Amino acid sequence: MASASISSPKVDVFIDTGNPLLNHTLDGFLKIGTVAVGKVLAEETYHVVKRGSLSKNNLETALEKMCKEGVYWGAVAGVYVGMEYGTERVLGTKDWKNAMISGAVTGALVSVVGSSNRGENIVMGAITGGAVSTAAKFISYLT
Repeated sequence: MASASISSPKVDVFIDTGNPLLNHTLDGFLKIGTVAVGKVLAEETYHVVKRGSLSKNNLETALEKMCKEGVYWGAVAGVYVGMEYGTERVLGTKDWKNAMISGAVTGALVSVVGSSNRGENIVMGAITGGAVSTAAKFISYLT
């Protein structure tokens, strides 16, 4: 009996800054920022097809959205990846607790930057960040 598998090509870009923490942070920024750009590109392509036309204004708006979301998603991912690497180094372990701590700190930081009601939103951001990153880590253990 033959088995088949589907695999995707691996694209890895590595920039060596000479500092492992900065390397991890930059890697997270670039990879997740690229995902955000791809997301916006797909959304904007859908809107162009739905409208049936493309204008210079639509193109400029799409490019602006790609840049904004790429930087935002990349910055959040960079902070998270850097925090997780730092937590692993400080605690000396590589487990789900690092993801939870890093997610909570990242969620709190994101909430500080983008919130008007800072107190409760920071706590909620920390809880959400910790929960999402812990869930992602548990899912990665399944694969």
